[in-house]
Amino acid sequence: MPVLLRHWRDKRGYSVRELARRAGVGFVTVSRIENEHISPTVTMLEKLAEPLDIEVRDFFPSSRTPQRKRRRR
Repeated sequence: MPVLLRHWRDKRGYSVRELARRAGVGFVTVSRIENEHISPTVTMLEKLAEPLDIEVRDFFPSSRTPQRKRRRR
């Protein structure tokens, strides 16, 4: 399952290096997660969520599907 790390990083205006610095992780790690070369651990997601001011669950797309409205007859 892809992690929405790049989405949140771009939304906050951080470079890969800036997010890595703020989270206390290597910038190569951030890049590898964004490019789906590695899967992040929960601990890593917690570290990355902090400077982005989001919850870990925000890294994952919503599994809800929109409900279609029924037309009245």
